[in-house]
Amino acid sequence: MRLAMADSAARPGLTKGQWIAVAILAIALISAIVIAPGGTGLTLVLLVGAGFVACALWRLLLVMTPRSNVQPVEPLAEWPRYTVLAALHDEAAVVPQLIARLSRLDYPADKLEGFLLLEAHDRATIAAANLCQRPDWLQILVVPSGQPQTKPRALNWGLLHAAGDLVTVYDAEDDPDPLQLKEAAARFAAETASMACLQAPLRIRSRLRARTAAPFLDRQFAAEYAALFEVILPAMARLGLPFPLGGTSNHFRVDVLRAVGGWDAWNVTEDADLGFRLWRHGWRLGMISRPTYETPPERLEVWLPQRTRWLKGYLQTVIVHLRKPLGLGPRGLLALTMTLGMALLAAMTHAPSLAWIISGVLISVRAGISPDLPFHALAVLAMGAISAWGTCYLGARRAGIRYGPLEMASAPAYWSLLTLALIQAIWRLIREPHVWDKTPHQPDTADEAIPVAGRGPA
Repeated sequence: MRLAMADSAARPGLTKGQWIAVAILAIALISAIVIAPGGTGLTLVLLVGAGFVACALWRLLLVMTPRSNVQPVEPLAEWPRYTVLAALHDEAAVVPQLIARLSRLDYPADKLEGFLLLEAHDRATIAAANLCQRPDWLQILVVPSGQPQTKPRALNWGLLHAAGDLVTVYDAEDDPDPLQLKEAAARFAAETASMACLQAPLRIRSRLRARTAAPFLDRQFAAEYAALFEVILPAMARLGLPFPLGGTSNHFRVDVLRAVGGWDAWNVTEDADLGFRLWRHGWRLGMISRPTYETPPERLEVWLPQRTRWLKGYLQTVIVHLRKPLGLGPRGLLALTMTLGMALLAAMTHAPSLAWIISGVLISVRAGISPDLPFHALAVLAMGAISAWGTCYLGARRAGIRYGPLEMASAPAYWSLLTLALIQAIWRLIREPHVWDKTPHQPDTADEAIPVAGRGPA
């Protein structure tokens, strides 16, 4: 169970073929600027505008795609064996909360096993886990020291020890629906053999907090998740397209996961990579309905490193899968472009676009004249914004969260922060491509009274 170097982010940078392609494009662009600078600039503006229009039309397609009917979970004659993996690092504060939540999973205990994957040097989390009451099926598994020290490397260690037919992944802050495993197991039993992975929706809630440190980030983050997990990914699954997985609450067939090489330990968004790698090997992805609840990163100093890591991982994933683009096929390339590619393009253009509009208006006001902003450019930007607002609004309704005029009005400021994160991501990709920016977590106030004592029976 090991990925080839060509299929992994362990190989840094571009391949020879990719460098040749970049060089050809650069030479062509420089030549065009020298020969016809005005026409080249106009062409570039039109290309960026075309990207915004394509993204808006793509979102419209996804919004109009009908939802799958949610079927009640029918008990199976025999439930498959299930393995639960939770990779934790510096999570002594929340490990009691996670254990309590995993203990509420409604699945036959004799068919269930779970591993808390703890790093060998992380003595605080190991000690905290040992003090907690745990069900008999949940064990502590210490991951040996090694490089890279990333979540996917720990998950691969857990996969080596997994005895289940199915496996799922949870993060330290997760609160999964107790019936999620049963829904996934029943769905796998009802699906064709080509279904390799089922993603549960992730929903953001902050109501368990005594007070919210950054309501602006909280609400925008929650709406962003709602758009992704309630609208975009379900529609892509319905259309039979691959998509980037969430970092948690994905459910796999163990034999398939091992056959494709497990997680890429060198990719800092191993979830996004794995979704497309499964597709490349001929497997399909789907969605289930039982959600997993998480809390938002809240403060900017927590949000920014997390988003930097995500965008760095998107860059890694795009580079890896464009080494052999034909292996994805037309549908796979379309999905890669409209998810990770558009996410990177949007992050690149949000802040400059907003700065262009604000500066144009301010200069005009200062000069006492009407703003001279091209109508077609404003129309393209408005189309992109409206499509994003609409997707967030629909997702928020499905997730049961608020997304009103105030959230819409402040969304461009949130989107502009993505440009800052992308700048950092590019720099980090060059300097520290495999460093994992850890997101700190705190226990929810509603779970403060979790028993911490000697290990007891399930």
